[in-house]
Amino acid sequence: MLDRSSTVAAAVALAAALMVAIGGAQAADDMKYPDWRGQWIRIPVRLPTQPSHDQTKPWGKGQEAPLIPEYQAILEASIADQAQGGLGNFPTTTGRAAGMPHMMMGFIPMEFVVTPDTTYVLVGMYDHFRRIFTDGRDWPKEIEPTLAGYSIGKWIDEDGDGTYDVLEVETRGFKGPRAYDEVGLPLHFDNQSVFKERIYRDKADPTILHDVITTIDNALTRPWTVDKKYVHNPNLRANWPEYYLGDLNAQIMIGKENYFLSWDGLLMPAKKDQAPPDLRYFKPPQK
Repeated sequence: MLDRSSTVAAAVALAAALMVAIGGAQAADDMKYPDWRGQWIRIPVRLPTQPSHDQTKPWGKGQEAPLIPEYQAILEASIADQAQGGLGNFPTTTGRAAGMPHMMMGFIPMEFVVTPDTTYVLVGMYDHFRRIFTDGRDWPKEIEPTLAGYSIGKWIDEDGDGTYDVLEVETRGFKGPRAYDEVGLPLHFDNQSVFKERIYRDKADPTILHDVITTIDNALTRPWTVDKKYVHNPNLRANWPEYYLGDLNAQIMIGKENYFLSWDGLLMPAKKDQAPPDLRYFKPPQK
């Protein structure tokens, strides 16, 4: 007759052994992934403009983006409108998320949270987060369009040392409006953009993270590749700034017109000789 106590003890021992094996396998699997913890922020480049898509060149026309003539004209019109006080082709000014590729600007620190199934990019500016799925899934039959798009990635051990060092990503499935920069450098309004990225730590200088982004878009004459570089803050207890465009935002959109909210809370024109909004639903003030 079996000793019940010995059978229970054997079962407990087997369960413990399985847990140790699973834990060991998980630990070994985790060792395959790179350590990208900490803050990453764009490398500041001394340019006479705000941050740009290609960090090595000024924004807007200075990017020398390979735009087709129609979209070069849209850029020119956006610059002219902003010179008159308008928003141009950058509606994010009113509080909308910017989406890809602007969300990878690195204007304030970003964080990469690496897990086997998903890599999360925590942004904290106009946009808040991005998911890059690395669980081996295929593209869905239908993608719900978003400003950030749908990203599928694949880890690569490029140097064969047993640790992944490159994350290759493809992103598609967009809605708009989106722009590369705040001057309004345009993406095509059909939102058929495709972005291909190679994200990796610099071998010679591990404090630098590269995001080499190739944009395939119908507003371009050819694919456009730029190398975004981020510098690392290794302090895992660093302060994380908080940024909300809605705070103290004085831009007011009414219909298709942009107005400005003055310091005393009154509506002001944003452009010279701009007509006031339609007030037909308001009673005229009593005299």
